[in-house]
Amino acid sequence: MSEPLRTPWVPGTSIPLPEYPRPQLTRPGWINLNGVWDYAILPAGSGRPEVFEGPILVPFPVESLLSGVQRPLLPDQKLWYRRSFPDPRAELLMNSCTDGRILLHFGAVDYGCEIWVNDSLVGSHRGGYLPFTLDITGWLQGGENDLLVSVWDPTDTGMQQRGKQVRKPHGIWYTPVSGIWQTVWLEGVPAVSIESFKLTSDLDHQRLILEASLRGDGDLQGYTLEFEALREGKTIASGSALPGKMTALAILEPRVWSPEDPYLYDLIIRLVKDGAIEDAVGSYFAMRKFSLLTDEDGHSRFALNDKPLFLYGPLDQGYFPDGLYTPPSEEAMLFDIKYTKRIGCNLIRKHVKVEPLRWYYLCDRLGLIVWQDMPNGGKIDGEVIAFLNLSVGWHRNDTRGLGRFGRAESENREEFRAELKGMIDTLHNAACIACWVPFNESWGQFQSREIADWVLGYDPTRLVDAASGWFDQGGGDFQSRHVYVKKLLKKKRDTRAYALTEFGGYTLKVPGHLWDPEKKFGYRFYKSSEALTSAYLDLLENQVKPLIPQGLAAAIYTQITDVEIEVNGFLTYDRKVEKMDSDAISQAHEDLIQ
Repeated sequence: MSEPLRTPWVPGTSIPLPEYPRPQLTRPGWINLNGVWDYAILPAGSGRPEVFEGPILVPFPVESLLSGVQRPLLPDQKLWYRRSFPDPRAELLMNSCTDGRILLHFGAVDYGCEIWVNDSLVGSHRGGYLPFTLDITGWLQGGENDLLVSVWDPTDTGMQQRGKQVRKPHGIWYTPVSGIWQTVWLEGVPAVSIESFKLTSDLDHQRLILEASLRGDGDLQGYTLEFEALREGKTIASGSALPGKMTALAILEPRVWSPEDPYLYDLIIRLVKDGAIEDAVGSYFAMRKFSLLTDEDGHSRFALNDKPLFLYGPLDQGYFPDGLYTPPSEEAMLFDIKYTKRIGCNLIRKHVKVEPLRWYYLCDRLGLIVWQDMPNGGKIDGEVIAFLNLSVGWHRNDTRGLGRFGRAESENREEFRAELKGMIDTLHNAACIACWVPFNESWGQFQSREIADWVLGYDPTRLVDAASGWFDQGGGDFQSRHVYVKKLLKKKRDTRAYALTEFGGYTLKVPGHLWDPEKKFGYRFYKSSEALTSAYLDLLENQVKPLIPQGLAAAIYTQITDVEIEVNGFLTYDRKVEKMDSDAISQAHEDLIQ
């Protein structure tokens, strides 16, 4: 039996992923709860365990190698976690007033969970991709405190948002992810604190628009928010506003953010009452603008900071062979982003997954534009429908027969809408995100034009790819196409911009670096790195490049790494082998963009 596939990065067993998990809202007082917990898997209706089965390394999902468990969680089971932690109040509230609060944060738990502190149920959450927070102050006690979490995950037996997770992986469908898969942490805050804020870059008027909300019980009157923007450590703008009210800071002669110069300003937000600072958080922002422009030939072009820019980069599934959804370390995330930049790309499409907040921070800091998918749910069409669409152009109208897409129940549709809004709210402040993608192909697609119109109204600072690939209802900013087995096609008659949002998928197996040596999935197969590189360069030169003067505004190649048996990456799944000549493809990418 061959050794399991691993990346080069080994997480620490004491505190894996030790970095501060929320880079755009920082406070000094926090405690990371990642590390070794106890776990048990029991029938869903059997209640909490009397005895736990062994250790699990949080935050790696229970199916992953790095969790130390590597077992599936079945739909009729529950996964239980337990750990203890010392009373955090003395450490986290030493600079706060005596009525300060302790918050328990989860980066993401897939899918439904309940949380107990010292045998008291303190909260629950549904949805596998977004962070959530519980105030646990009232349940803490001196000495050791017990934290218990239960998780239920229907995977592909349910209609919830789940990305590419299936119980029986094959082809483009991958190993499921269950349980805690992002950082768990404690934070100390005052009784009334800054809960969240929204930052909007308005480059046209050289200003940053801000709005903040508070957390706390009782009378919230008398509080004022103060904002201070800094450049190279020097204050360049300041202002104030009441909670929940918008204000703007003048950012004169702004240094604009771009892939070539990803400049980030620092930001401090203070909560003041009666002249005293009650709370303060650190953040950052970028001055940049995403839009569409019409060129002299009448083609709609993507524009960054009012200048046309051709976008090119890979599809990124966000999977790792050892951690699955969870990167082994921050260095692993950084490696993928740096590699994308090194081979001359300016774009990455985050495919049907929401990453930890630090991933977007790294893209902000390094200058990589992101095309962000909403994780799909509902009913996912299989290979037969995919073949019909790709080979003969078969289409369906997604405004009828919602049951075909698993969206017949109004509650299911409302859950999708709520999670889409939650994703946009969670990621709004990320400078790197240029485009939202509500639906991929036909996967759970419903009322896509209506939803695209809502997204455009809710976040007018970004563009929208309403339905990447299939079943285009004419909404959003892009005519978005996926082409694998046919020659790349020029734009159909349409006023929207043209984006080739998936193509290529050229395949090379690299022995010793395969998830399963006996299986492979791809679209065109090659036997050597030289043959693969040559075919790829020919694809860019003779099919992609000629489409640019005909209106092509963006192109996304499948994909940055192999994922399980899908062996069509620039890199092997373990990130140890580059499959193509990186100098040659980097030059080709730069030629496309320029």
